[in-house]
Parts: sequence; C-alpha cells; structure tokens
Amino acid sequence: MSDQETLAPVFARCISTGADPGSRESRPAPKKIAPELRKPRLSVPNGTPLFKRAWLRLKNDSQVLRSTVQFAFVLLCVWIGIEFHLFVKWGTSGGASSFVERPPGVEGFLPISALMSLKHWVEGGVLNEIHPASVFILLGILAVSIIVKKAFCSWLCPIGTLSESLWMLGQKLFGRTFNVPRWLDYPLRSLKYLLLLFFAASIWQMDVPALEYFINSPYNKVADIKMYLFFAQISSFALWTIIILALLSVVIKNFWCRYLCPYGALLGIAGWLSPFKITRSKATCIDCNLCTKVCPANIKVHTAGRVWSDECMSCFKCVEVCPVKDTLVMKTKSMKTGVPSWVFGVLITGVFVAITGLAMITGNWQNRISQEEYSRRFKELHAPVYQHFQGEVPAYGPHD
Repeated sequence: MSDQETLAPVFARCISTGADPGSRESRPAPKKIAPELRKPRLSVPNGTPLFKRAWLRLKNDSQVLRSTVQFAFVLLCVWIGIEFHLFVKWGTSGGASSFVERPPGVEGFLPISALMSLKHWVEGGVLNEIHPASVFILLGILAVSIIVKKAFCSWLCPIGTLSESLWMLGQKLFGRTFNVPRWLDYPLRSLKYLLLLFFAASIWQMDVPALEYFINSPYNKVADIKMYLFFAQISSFALWTIIILALLSVVIKNFWCRYLCPYGALLGIAGWLSPFKITRSKATCIDCNLCTKVCPANIKVHTAGRVWSDECMSCFKCVEVCPVKDTLVMKTKSMKTGVPSWVFGVLITGVFVAITGLAMITGNWQNRISQEEYSRRFKELHAPVYQHFQGEVPAYGPHD
C-alpha cells in the first residue's frame, strides 16, 4: 500500500473537520484543491506489458523507485558479504577451502580507515595501497551528499534500509511509532556529532608519518578481517547492544541513524552544501500537513519554504504524498520546476557508481596485499601486533 493510499482517509478527515493529521488539535480546515492543481494519479491501462507497467511505476512513483534502488544495493552488499565470508573461510582454514578473492567493496565498512587514508592522500600526496577502495567509496558518499543532500542514507545505505524496515515493521505491529520529546531529542541528536568530533579530532592531530604508521600497520592490513570476526564471534555484550538498538529502531524511527551514526552526522553537514532542497510553494499549499505527517525525520515540512534540516535524507516521501501539483518539489533555488524523482535517483546512483568506477578503471580498487601475505597473516591473527587500543597500534617491525 502506498503512502497516498495509507493517508487518504487522514486527508479526507482533515478536509471535513480541519484536524491536523500530525496532532489531535483542531486547526482551520485545509484549503480545497483547484481541479487544475490536483496531482494526477498514475493510471495504467489493462493489457499494458509487464515491462512497461514496471517502468511507469519506477518513473512516476518515487517510493517504488527508491525501494528498488535500496533492494539492489542491499543485494550488492549481500554479494560482497558472501564473497568476503568465503575469503575468510579460506584464510581461517589454512588454505583447505578454495581460494576466493577478497572483494574490495568490503572496505565501505571501514570509515575510520577511509578518513585516515583520505587525509594521508591529501597531505602526503600518495594514495595508500592497503585500503584504496575505502577512499573512493568515502569520496562517492561525500559527493552524493554535497550534490543531493543526505540521500545516500535513504537510497543506498544498507544500514539505513534496515533501520527504515524496522520502524515500518513497528508501524505494522503497533499502528504507530513513537516520537522522542523535543527536550530529549535535541541532546540525543547531538551524540552523533560528538562521536564525529571525537573521530575527526583524533585523525586531525595525526601528521603524515603517524598516518603512514597506522595505515601500514599489521592491524590495519587485516582490519576488515577483524571486523568480520567481531560479528562472527560476537560477545554477548555486543549482541545485546545490537538487539537493543534494533528494538529501539522498531518503535522510534531511524533510532541509530538519527542519534548515533557519526557517518550520518558527516553527511548531514555535507548536505548543507547541496543546492537541492525540498521546496514548498506557499501560494498553492493547502495546509493539509501530510508532508510533515509522513516525514521519517519529523521535519515540519508544512511550515518551511525550503528544507535546510541536516536530518532531511531526500527520501521524497513528502513530495510523493503532497496532493497538489508542483507544490512540494526537489529543486535548486534557481530552478523553476522540480527534479523528477527518477532523475534524482539516477543522479544519486550515477555519482556513486562513477566515482567508485573511476577507482576500478585507474587500478585503485584492489589492494596490493598478495594471497601469500594474507595466508601468513591469517595464521598470526591472534598475535599482539594485530591488536589495537583506542586507535593506537602496537610497535611493529619491517617484517611484521
């Protein structure tokens, strides 16, 4: 069921009673929609070929398009996960299992190493050969955010997709999700910025030799493998932490993303530079408040001229649910008309694929760690040189 179908009864009740769909308070009745301003519904004639029906849905329904992109990216991450599992299986079996090449895409889950590598590249002029793909994945994500706000979180990020699925499950189970009171919401939202500040300050104070020492350390060379083993051999404390976060995400929309994700904080800041903003036409707005009601970030879209909030993830839910033509659109300040959702979706995926594809074309995707070296390091994984403490790596020699 689409957002429009779900909210149609709410909208009808608003028209007849003047109630605000986002609260129980009585408000002036929304204005009526002039026939020529009513947004047309998608109508597909009977007998239309399946392929064309699918294309029309993707072209005209932003949420169908976004869900398709999300699903495709989740499948890509699952494929990467399976390949990496087989690679680790080969390594931990001492070569008894068949060798499967390590997928560089796994470096997308190493944001701290990516930030260090990016700073090292900028200041040292050399792209490291340990986790080069992580740098281009980070650049792709930042470029998407600078161009089209925090769209990566709601269109491509697998954690964002999982988080959204959890609160949608909560709505199915309980008929609603719960909002954190404003007096608590603001302090909680600051946590992700404090985490970002901690990581950024720690990396900022490192000079090029310190960065090189960490990047070339035995620990960093197997950081992705250690991450895998952390989840494969998860402690009870870590497991219960994940379960609690998941349960909170069922009853509170995007709990992890809204309050704790430092990556999301970074993209929210980058998104302020984006020329694209959700823009509302006050002249044709009928004050139905459906845009605010459907916003997963709890942004008061119905009162904004342009949405500047760092929490906006460009999910197009508000644009899709607006019943008035060209009243709520995604556009730059100089554009007269909004960007169609399918163009926006192509822009998001195109920018990310172009930057990561550039890494593949230029030979900066695969790392330079050989199969023989990986085989040796798998045997030594529990040695002290492969441990770390609060970002500090143990002293190591040229042969470690």
